[in-house]
Amino acid sequence: MNYYIVIPAHNEEAFMALTLQSLADQTVLPKKAVIVNDNSTDKTGEIVLTFAKKHPWISLVNATSDAIHLPGSKVILAFQKGLETLDDQYDIIVKADADLIFPPNYFETIIHHFQSDAKIGMVGGFAYIEKNGEWLLENLTDKDHIRGAFKAYRKATFQQIGGLKPAMGWDTVDELLCKFYDWKVVTDASLKVKHLKPTGANYNKTARYKQGEAFYTLGYGFFITAIASLKLAIRKGKPLLFVDYIKGFWKAKSAKKPLLVSEAQAKFIRNYRWKKMKEKLF
Repeated sequence: MNYYIVIPAHNEEAFMALTLQSLADQTVLPKKAVIVNDNSTDKTGEIVLTFAKKHPWISLVNATSDAIHLPGSKVILAFQKGLETLDDQYDIIVKADADLIFPPNYFETIIHHFQSDAKIGMVGGFAYIEKNGEWLLENLTDKDHIRGAFKAYRKATFQQIGGLKPAMGWDTVDELLCKFYDWKVVTDASLKVKHLKPTGANYNKTARYKQGEAFYTLGYGFFITAIASLKLAIRKGKPLLFVDYIKGFWKAKSAKKPLLVSEAQAKFIRNYRWKKMKEKLF
């Protein structure tokens, strides 16, 4: 099985070389790696070109988008720009961030998982962040969820879920749609990915209502949104975020924002979420 990887990058000169070197050190190399230089004002593009000279499977695409970092839409629009430059001669498509260090056996192991079961649609490892010289499991980790920083999809799965949605919540709706279409989502705790810049480090104040809006567009409904918002706010160590998330939900509902899913999918998602919550309670 071969894999293509698309990496959106905005002002990542501090980390880009580390990420690309970890790709070059893989026991199974990608057939193609496209780095989308999204409006960078630093040396991100130059670093990619230096690596591309040594590794012909690396290519650079320049994109111009809004400089404001809004979670979801910006990164996925950049991803799509990279995807458009690729053919479909791949078995696995990977979306990754430009601030990661993958262990050398990462993609070899991912491929083994896909080969082991034809119903596996997505696979990923776990993110670790550095604190006081130690690499610790990132606190946003959930054993049933693959982080948005590194997503690997079987081609048939990627096509059936309709690719990635350019909106916050894209990295949750992809997994929920996997379940809707009866694909398995697999996480492997042995695959420890170093996440050099913790999630959400760049989000600005305009992004704070976006999480509640995302819960609405996933079709969660109010009660599931309230529980999910409280859990996430506590996990982030900022309980007052709960209020922002709930405000975001009601703003999206009153504006009648379109859902990211169909009515049938939204119903499935609500049932699935209730089932998961009950499992954790009892």
